[in-house]
Amino acid sequence: MEARGFGKTFSGRTVLRAVDLTVESGEVHGLVGQNGSGKSTFIKILAGFHAPDRGAALRLDGREIDLPLGPGDPGKLGLGFVHQDLGLVETATVLENLCVGRYETGLGWRIRWRRERERVSAALGRFGIAVSPDAVVSSLREVDKARVAILRAVEQLRDRSRGVLVLDEPTAYLPVDGIGQLFRTIRDVAETGIGVLFVTHRLEEIFSITDRVSVLRDGQLIGTNKTATLSEEQLVSQILGFSLDRLYPARPQPTDKAVLRVRQLHGSMVRDLSFELHQGEILGLTGLLGMGWEQVPYLLFGAESAWEGSAEVLGNEVALSGLSPRDAVSMGFALIPANRLRDGVVPLASVAENLTLPTIRSYFDHGTLHLKRETRAVGQLMDHFRAVPREPKQAMATLSGGNQQKVILAKWFARDPAVFLMHEPTQGVDVGARRQIFERVREAAEAGKAVLVASSEQEDLAALCHRVIVFRNGRPISELTGKGVSAENMKQHSFRRR
Repeated sequence: MEARGFGKTFSGRTVLRAVDLTVESGEVHGLVGQNGSGKSTFIKILAGFHAPDRGAALRLDGREIDLPLGPGDPGKLGLGFVHQDLGLVETATVLENLCVGRYETGLGWRIRWRRERERVSAALGRFGIAVSPDAVVSSLREVDKARVAILRAVEQLRDRSRGVLVLDEPTAYLPVDGIGQLFRTIRDVAETGIGVLFVTHRLEEIFSITDRVSVLRDGQLIGTNKTATLSEEQLVSQILGFSLDRLYPARPQPTDKAVLRVRQLHGSMVRDLSFELHQGEILGLTGLLGMGWEQVPYLLFGAESAWEGSAEVLGNEVALSGLSPRDAVSMGFALIPANRLRDGVVPLASVAENLTLPTIRSYFDHGTLHLKRETRAVGQLMDHFRAVPREPKQAMATLSGGNQQKVILAKWFARDPAVFLMHEPTQGVDVGARRQIFERVREAAEAGKAVLVASSEQEDLAALCHRVIVFRNGRPISELTGKGVSAENMKQHSFRRR
């Protein structure tokens, strides 16, 4: 694929400026940049969602392609897409998701189910995806959902000698454990001669899987380099436009005052968890995928049902079995979930409506909503948390991942909770937004809040946390403190047997 002069202007504002980018046969080509750098616009032009400005040109497999592309054109021309939300029908089977719109039919338009099942089984086997064609997608692990979505896109290209697979942050909601499996699938795809355009915010993924990497900043192509010739510092500098001296802020000093006491917490994945969390303290939870640590924030918030256990917040104790999110908010909990678009916001509501959802009662006076006061508060929150674009009426779903996360943090800061429960707080956000989110974590701790961070990003935990609890088989097996809080120690303890 060769894209030349790709540009796009919205209402007089240029968001993409004459970008040239090529993807070679069998290459995994990384595309990186901060939120708002133009990556999504570039991809949407390829997908036929946006028409480019005049002067753009596209060549696929040696042929000049007329622009703009229509909605059905990309697949016919050899372009396949896997977007961050994967686009799978959760209530349908793997077979139905892979074959919809392309069933092989016989006499009377009857679908030849046996032949379709054999074909899908063979395709799953080629890429080592050990799931049944008849499995319902909602029952699959997240990593297998992502692999099925990639296979679907590849199957759409199977009648072509070459094609380009565009992966838009396919690892955004995957734990570290599942990324290796996904990468093996991507490499298998590239070995067939298909070019892969891989969009991600995780720089370690760029160095792990890509052959070349292109950097966009403020809508412009900063450069394309062979990945092996770049250091992480050089890549970060290209993305931000300046060197990133300190990604992690200094940790505040916690006090001895206990804000949260959890006793004998049990859930479907968690067994016998008890701990204290102090004022100004940042506590990390980690371990291998499926070991229970990732469930703890949701059990404490009432988003998942606890079997037994209790929590005490600033002296107020409550049984966790039967706890509702409404009760948790009243107690002083705030939840920042990993899948922010599904679990953390109302996607079709505006930014302003999402920002004031937990505090809306404070803007009412004798039954009247004071819109001016609400609007002024929303503007101040967006400015303080640097959420862009500063368009309070814009639908929440249209914001980038990093800016959605900033809005979620802002709405809970406005509520002034005692305890922040965070699950993968930097998942799917760019390096610049990560620094801003870390600053907010520090800000919460400095204000005397207790912060619990459940994450597979162990380098982040090592730099942010005062203590880290490592889980195995649903139980805490180690508590790391002081100089023992290191990514290396977390990895070693994750594999320890109790």
